[in-house]
Amino acid sequence: MATMNMIQALNSAMSTMMARDPSVVVFGEDVGYFGGVFRATDGLQKKYGAHRCFDTPIAEGGIVGAAIGMGAYGMRPVVEIQFADYIYPAFDQLTSEAARIRYRSAGDFNVPIVVRTPYGGGIFGGQTHSQSPEGLFTHVVGLKVVIPSTPYDAKGLLISSIEDDDPVIFLEPKRLYTGPFDGRHDVAVKPWSVHPASEVPEDYYRVPLGKASIVRPGEDVTILSYGTMVHVALAAAQESGVDAEVIDLRSLIPLDLETIMASVNKTGRCIVVHEATKTSGFGAELAALVQRECFYQLESPVERVTGWDIPYPHAFEWQYFPGPTRVAAAMRQAMEA
Repeated sequence: MATMNMIQALNSAMSTMMARDPSVVVFGEDVGYFGGVFRATDGLQKKYGAHRCFDTPIAEGGIVGAAIGMGAYGMRPVVEIQFADYIYPAFDQLTSEAARIRYRSAGDFNVPIVVRTPYGGGIFGGQTHSQSPEGLFTHVVGLKVVIPSTPYDAKGLLISSIEDDDPVIFLEPKRLYTGPFDGRHDVAVKPWSVHPASEVPEDYYRVPLGKASIVRPGEDVTILSYGTMVHVALAAAQESGVDAEVIDLRSLIPLDLETIMASVNKTGRCIVVHEATKTSGFGAELAALVQRECFYQLESPVERVTGWDIPYPHAFEWQYFPGPTRVAAAMRQAMEA
């Protein structure tokens, strides 16, 4: 075991897989010599050579298109899109090619690629470095969508994603890169507090895709979340006094509906928390599934606590994020219904 933050855990995952499997290659903008803008690929080029970890032009469609071709012919590319906000030029490649190639070829081809990208706000990056586009990709049949919330999960989920035979969108919460925070959003002081990094195995291990984690057992209400908002939900549960069960979904597609149903059927109440905007966000899908599968056990309507339905508000970044106060208010509303 070693003490790692999320960046170090992601780096360890890529290094572990590059050592185990010569078909694994890493490429993207500034990922080679420089080691990536967040240093996630630091040292990989020096260790494995420029033919396995290399830089690309600023052309996201070309990066993903090349990865699709390489994956279809037997390689396992891990590509980095520098920010999730820049992934849109590659959207056609992902939705029209990567997601459909297995079906279109009647199983003759598959594309085992991973598209890593930092997502979400919290670093004062403004509108073009802070978006949360996960809902766009969960809508596309054929793509898998994974979002870790801890260094341990980040490494294990990335290894599982690299070994998966289907294309995976791997969204990395930027606010958690250098250490989980306690979820509090007191804008009068520093708006996060960093805990020590987590214990992470240095060797190979997997965290399976499609399996949620119950990070806080409880009896009164179920909170469904992922990424940074898991820590917000935990802080809200602690501060509110409500006995909340907090579930970290970890992967949105495939979704662990069994764990969700078991929890909601037990508590009778459900709150969904995510950073993305509310309208057509993934929380709407979760709410619909819970309402359909747990209808007769529900004691109150499914609540959603999300970002605002506006373009990303740089000047009001910390007000935009769901915080413990908003989540606790939703919990009390659910309990009083």
